[in-house]
Amino acid sequence: MASRSLNKALIIGNLTRDPELRYTPNGNAVCSFSVATNSSWKDVDGNVKEVAEFHNVVAWNKLAEICSQILKSGMKVYIEGEIRTRGWEKDGVKHQKTEIRAVDMKALSPLSKSEDADVVDTGVDKVDVPETPEIPEDIDASIDDLPF
Repeated sequence: MASRSLNKALIIGNLTRDPELRYTPNGNAVCSFSVATNSSWKDVDGNVKEVAEFHNVVAWNKLAEICSQILKSGMKVYIEGEIRTRGWEKDGVKHQKTEIRAVDMKALSPLSKSEDADVVDTGVDKVDVPETPEIPEDIDASIDDLPF
């Protein structure tokens, strides 16, 4: 019985360049772009340090066409996919590139904005969050009153 494994990448970052759309000889769409993610921390002296990682992303077929139409350099984007490494040889030199093969994309920056619009479609599914009910001040409950 084969053991299971997981190859999943989830990133939220900004596009560093406009997506490039190409087509394979078989007619499959392929779109490539780069996403930068940032992280920061404080060193032992209390100084804030920052580092940026740059991720190569590749989308195929319909997702590739959507990415090329919607995404622009600088936009914030959510990418879900799997990490793939491919290799090739050119002029006798072996090359290798690690990429995220996208299976889902959500634009997190505004796609379009009219001057009168209060709400901008970001491409992210909207979820209704219920309001937190108010707890009356005259309730006297303690941990001992809980039924479990």
